[in-house]
Amino acid sequence: MTDHIVQSFDVELRGLTSHILELGILAEQQLTDAVWSLRRGNEQMAKEVAEREERLNRLAAQIDSDAVSMIARRQPLAIDLRHVMAAIRISSNLERVGDLAYNIAKRSMAMSEAPIPAELAEPMQRMAELTLLQLKSARESFATMDIHSAYRVWEEDAVIDAMHTILFKDIVQCMADDRASAFDLAHLLFVVKNIERVGDHATNIAEDVVYMVSGALPIGKRPKMDESTLPRAGSDNLGNS
Repeated sequence: MTDHIVQSFDVELRGLTSHILELGILAEQQLTDAVWSLRRGNEQMAKEVAEREERLNRLAAQIDSDAVSMIARRQPLAIDLRHVMAAIRISSNLERVGDLAYNIAKRSMAMSEAPIPAELAEPMQRMAELTLLQLKSARESFATMDIHSAYRVWEEDAVIDAMHTILFKDIVQCMADDRASAFDLAHLLFVVKNIERVGDHATNIAEDVVYMVSGALPIGKRPKMDESTLPRAGSDNLGNS
């Protein structure tokens, strides 16, 4: 972050950055707890995720309000303007991550107490852990303005897509083999899609960091390897994304 003649602008910019990082940490905690509640059948933890949703939304709204106010009052240029605009976009992506975590928690509460089959639970956990790592890396790249770290997040999104494709097919096969568990497994299809969408939002954040620092978006088409047939989260059939 550059030093400015008007020091109060530096203070505001640091405050905006601090709030984005706070929002990122909260979104990461929501995702962690939502997946944990699903794995452990912990309804209380799922309820706590639901209760924290409003806090996350309020913080995102405050960030947007502060950023718009800064643009109106300070009229920033070049990297300063990109920094403030990136904060608005990143805030929106993190709010969506919170929505996805909330959806996972709701589906956790809707499922029966029967444990998720190990052949599905373990790859789902690995996918969730990698997605969480991507989200953290995106947040840290914003904090440090590290364009190289942001590029790594952008490039590795395809790994999460590939994991989702495999897991999607495995869940569908389990539904065919065990119709008694089809209700819970249907919920699980939406859960893993929501996790994959978190990875997309982490990649969006990485793109915003690249643009903020360099003034240009990453070169080339975003790597994608998702071959599942489930509609993108956000459709009427899936709820929020």
